[in-house]
Order: sequence, then structure tokens, then C-alpha cells
Amino acid sequence: QVQLVESGGGLVQAGGSLRLSCAASGRTFSSYTLGWFRQAPGKERDFVAATYWNDGQLYADSVKGRFTISRDNAKNTMYLQMNSLEPEDTAVYYCAATQSSRRPFLSMRSTYDHWGQGTQVTVSS
Repeated sequence: QVQLVESGGGLVQAGGSLRLSCAASGRTFSSYTLGWFRQAPGKERDFVAATYWNDGQLYADSVKGRFTISRDNAKNTMYLQMNSLEPEDTAVYYCAATQSSRRPFLSMRSTYDHWGQGTQVTVSS
């Protein structure tokens, strides 16, 4: 079982940066694929990025070149560095974990078994 806790959200002006963290419990952290999703008010929860086996990374087109996902297995922590933030990035950001590493499915919510409670990111214009 994996428990996930996000932190690092807040209010930032457009063009600014934030770094989100996701702290995980569990001794098999390194074997999990980890992902970030976000949900804006009135919208679906959308895929943002994932990090999987052998440092593989996957990004949504909307964040490519602006966001960077990383993980520190020794600290059981995943990060999302968000640069050049836009008002459209405003959402609750969730981290998620799965034991699957099948790349075609890593952008799908249903692939993930464990979810954090979310952290709010607000980007003002």
C-alpha cells in the first residue's frame, strides 16, 4: 500500500515558478510509476506528467518544455518543477501511483491505484 501527500502549491503570478512535492510511504517506492494530474473547477482530472521505470518520462503536450517531473527514491519523494506558469495551469494538482509501467496507459486516470489529496495551484494574470 502506498500513501501519497502533496505539498508546494500556492499563488503565483503568470510567468512564475512553483515546485510541487509528493511524499510517499512504503518500502517499494522505487518500483512504482508516479504521475501528476490536475483538475480545474468544472473540468475533468487531466494527466500532466509521469515518471516510470528507468527514469522514463511522459508529459502532456500542454506542459512540455515548461514542467519537469523527477523523483528521489532515497527520499520517497516525487517533484514537479513548474516554470513559465500560465493562468490556464490553475488547478488542484494530484500525485498518483501505479505498479504499471505500460507507457501507452500512463496518461489514463484509471491506470493509477493510489492518489493523494491534492494541492491547489493558482496562477494570476
